[in-house]
Amino acid sequence: MLLWLLAFVVVPSAILFVYSFCERDELGRVVFSFTWENYQRVFDPIYLRIFVRSIGYAALTTAICIVAGFPVAYFIGRAGEAWRNRLLLLVMVPFWTSFLIRTYAWITILKQEGLLNAVLQSLPFGLGPWDLLYTPTAVVIGLVYAYLPFMILPIYGSVEKLDGALIEAAHDLGAGPLRVFPAVILPLTLPGIAAGTLLVFVPAIAMFAITDLMGGARVPLIGNVIQNQFLQARDWPFGAALGVVFMALFAATYWALLRFRAREDSIG
Repeated sequence: MLLWLLAFVVVPSAILFVYSFCERDELGRVVFSFTWENYQRVFDPIYLRIFVRSIGYAALTTAICIVAGFPVAYFIGRAGEAWRNRLLLLVMVPFWTSFLIRTYAWITILKQEGLLNAVLQSLPFGLGPWDLLYTPTAVVIGLVYAYLPFMILPIYGSVEKLDGALIEAAHDLGAGPLRVFPAVILPLTLPGIAAGTLLVFVPAIAMFAITDLMGGARVPLIGNVIQNQFLQARDWPFGAALGVVFMALFAATYWALLRFRAREDSIG
């Protein structure tokens, strides 16, 4: 375990941290030195707006995944043993195909001559055509589709461990479904929701493929900026500084979730 942490976490993070303080010479080569210039550029208003936009998109994606994923996870977790594995298999089926293939499938659905508009225009009241592709809406749809299973599976793990006797006891004491959910079900499944939030929120901030393919590069997120700095601008020190700030954001999110869970446990 320690070797794994050193090889895949500590060493790459240390290299990224060192590069973030480097400079580039006139030829664009990396010069090992110590400068705060890269971090000063990170807090330029342009990049701050991109950070805020990335956080907003990731938060919206996480909220939609919770709302859409909780009922699915609860239904699977409370299903019979014979059906549970089959339903979980349906959740995992998208992972059997390439991420790019799934993304291009959504492009085919959302484009102006695509499947969605064809269905809408065939309806009696003739909706559409809607120009959804290469819009923020398409980006959110792509993000939700990509990360919804990562919300369903942790919540399912919490629901599976949920003691049905507690729910029955709440009903016996006169609590209706609207009372049982916030008082019993939700607190007991919070660990799964917190884990799903971490698995969805953090990678959604750094996603760049969906914003390029479904957003037409019109909605750049921080992942797009980092990719461009390493692959196009060849400004590795500045890209490393953006990466370090992103890691700090991940650590802050993880810390906030731990504090939230600790507070819920103390209240409980």
